[in-house]
Amino acid sequence: MGRAYQNRKESIAKTANAKSKVYSKYGREIYMVAKSGGADPDGNLALRGLIDRAKKDQVPTHVIDKALQKATSGAGEDFSPARYEGFGPGNCQVIVDCLTDNPNRTIGDVRQCFNKVKAKIGTSGTVSHMFDHCAILVFAGDDEDAVLEALMMADVDVTDIELEGGKVTVFAPHTEYFKTKQALTEAFADIDFEVDTIQYVPQTTIEITGDDVAQMERFLDMLDDVDDVQNVYHNAEY
Repeated sequence: MGRAYQNRKESIAKTANAKSKVYSKYGREIYMVAKSGGADPDGNLALRGLIDRAKKDQVPTHVIDKALQKATSGAGEDFSPARYEGFGPGNCQVIVDCLTDNPNRTIGDVRQCFNKVKAKIGTSGTVSHMFDHCAILVFAGDDEDAVLEALMMADVDVTDIELEGGKVTVFAPHTEYFKTKQALTEAFADIDFEVDTIQYVPQTTIEITGDDVAQMERFLDMLDDVDDVQNVYHNAEY
């Protein structure tokens, strides 16, 4: 799982390198989470976790505050989630998560990205069953047994724990995100999460080579340019 996550992490770095895109992505998601569950982070755990991740990604406070104000004022757009799945260059599996106020526009934009690299967009469930929806927490540490014990004591259904280079990576089902984070925070004083996220991790990877690599990079760049695209998950390795 760790190798697949590393591949995904490199994909994140590639497809979310523009600050304006990162700010827009977080602003839109914070607005949606605050609108649905309340704008008080103390009473909305999903919002609190999202704001923590935004700050880790150096999203300015004014961007966060603006999104919260829009949620409480009712002046913002009416976004809804949309997910598209299919097969990318080299027949790799791809999931594209979006937030949109115009589904017809969004599916058209995403479909065009698939078409331009001769990839195939499918129906809901086409590839998502080949990914695990995981909470991923990474922090400095050197004792995975102590981490496992703390999580077991808190009755957390942890999926995997890895120790590499002085970093502990904890994988858990996405439904266990808050429970996992709380257990770790309570067990280890001053813990600082280097990675604190929920994402789709491929169960297997597929190696792509030659022209497929260039096409994959082009594909990711085009998806990154679609304003409604929030996250792209894939199982390509190259």
